[in-house]
Amino acid sequence: MEPETRDHSTAFRNLHSSSGEMKLRKRKSTQYVIAQEKRSRRRDLLGENTYLVLFTIALRIFNCFLVQTSFVPDEYWQSLEVAHHMVFGYGYLTWEWTERLRGYTYPLIFASIYKILHLLGKDSVQLLIWIPRLGQALLSAVADLRLYSLTKQLENQEVARWVFFCQLCSWFTWYCCTRTLTNTMETALTAVALFYYPLEGSRSKNSVKYSLLVALACVVRPTALIPWVPLLFRHLYQEQRKLHLTLHHFLPVGFITFSLSLIIDRIFFGQWTLVQFNFLKFNVLQNLGTFYGSHPWHWYFSQGFPVVLGTHLPFFIHGCFLAPRRLNILLLAVLWTLLVYSMLGHKEFRFIYPVLPFCMVFCGYSLAHLKAWRKAALSFLLLSNVLLALYTGLVHQRGTLDVMSHIQKVCPRGPDPAPASVFIMMPCHSTPYYSHVHCPLSMRFLQCPPDLTGKTQYLDEADTFYLNPLGWLQQEFHSNVSLPTHLVTFNVLEKEIHAFLTSGNYERTATFFHTHWPERRTGSHIHVYERRLTSRVSTGGN
Repeated sequence: MEPETRDHSTAFRNLHSSSGEMKLRKRKSTQYVIAQEKRSRRRDLLGENTYLVLFTIALRIFNCFLVQTSFVPDEYWQSLEVAHHMVFGYGYLTWEWTERLRGYTYPLIFASIYKILHLLGKDSVQLLIWIPRLGQALLSAVADLRLYSLTKQLENQEVARWVFFCQLCSWFTWYCCTRTLTNTMETALTAVALFYYPLEGSRSKNSVKYSLLVALACVVRPTALIPWVPLLFRHLYQEQRKLHLTLHHFLPVGFITFSLSLIIDRIFFGQWTLVQFNFLKFNVLQNLGTFYGSHPWHWYFSQGFPVVLGTHLPFFIHGCFLAPRRLNILLLAVLWTLLVYSMLGHKEFRFIYPVLPFCMVFCGYSLAHLKAWRKAALSFLLLSNVLLALYTGLVHQRGTLDVMSHIQKVCPRGPDPAPASVFIMMPCHSTPYYSHVHCPLSMRFLQCPPDLTGKTQYLDEADTFYLNPLGWLQQEFHSNVSLPTHLVTFNVLEKEIHAFLTSGNYERTATFFHTHWPERRTGSHIHVYERRLTSRVSTGGN
């Protein structure tokens, strides 16, 4: 009996020891995995692989330098021009600033950059142009990565990979994401905010972070709230503690953000101003934006949205049928945004840019389900978007930027510089201004403020000029002494103002390509005329 008992006892101890070793090994394995994850996180940036992050940043910087064309005047006149005026004391503030429709929070970002460059003695015109755009490119890269991370959480890495591909090769994103437009900032903040929004399946839910980003986007551009209306209502509807969410998250974030905006505007306007209300009153309640053009109600559905999506459109439609139901809220946000903007008379492609990242999610689902046709689809998307991005970024509407590089050479230099003045005879705000010249050169352009007094037959200075260019010039510059030294105009005016150019002894000194499709007031080229000094001496006494 004893040997048997001893054997059982030994076997029990061995079993106990064995199980203890097994537990110890399991514990060691768990600790090893945790340590590996920590080391992996140290190698990551923004929660993603370092190489992916660096690739995205490098691509957007490359993107920045490959966009050398102009899009809309707001890219300069509502951001860089205002910042230049804030820091250097000269620059032109458009009528929106005298009417207090715009806030100083967004230009303050670029003004801070300008001030740092000025203090360092590095405020060259090229750095003033490119540093703000590079900053915008970095923010857009962060937005791209956040969209990728969100999709990876919601679905899997394969779907996220295709969403990321669609986002990076979108021609309109390439065209806009490095520009100093309020719409660009609005889009980047919206994409990053979506990463923290409590979508089903997301592991990055943070009500404070996403509501703060949405509030900042609304400070930059009040219409940024439009895509978020369905999302905010959904969050509030599904939240168990609605009062807590409202009182402890939404209201404090909104109060702090808009109070900061109010204080900034109080400092620069010199009086208390709620620019967000003024902006909405002008563009939505009074609908005065139609002064700058209007389109039929269906324009976004028939033209705007298809153009912005480009060749992604069939994949977006396909993806809408494949995406899980939990993403219907994103589709609703897209549809809601299109409907709201359709009710406004003045329409532009850039207004719906903030919902483009939402659309890329559905395009990614489409590519993930295309097995046999995937290579053909990828080739089609890449080729079509790259060609369009390169054309719009390097060719279409580049003359208005190239001509400002030429005007930089007109700036007075040396101990006894010759007086110089420039008159830009183009549709108002066609070119950038002092932010792209950076010298106190005497410059003038045709004005075009809207009529805020209710006149029925109102014509701005630009409209009056184009009714009779030659007569307007002869009346405006009746004396040779008042003639500017340089004229800038589109080539379509050359025949009409030929007599004025001859009498003023102007000679064409430079020509810049602008676009293949000239409109009535513009042309395919921009001409620069210079008044010869010999004529100025001989006629100076007249």
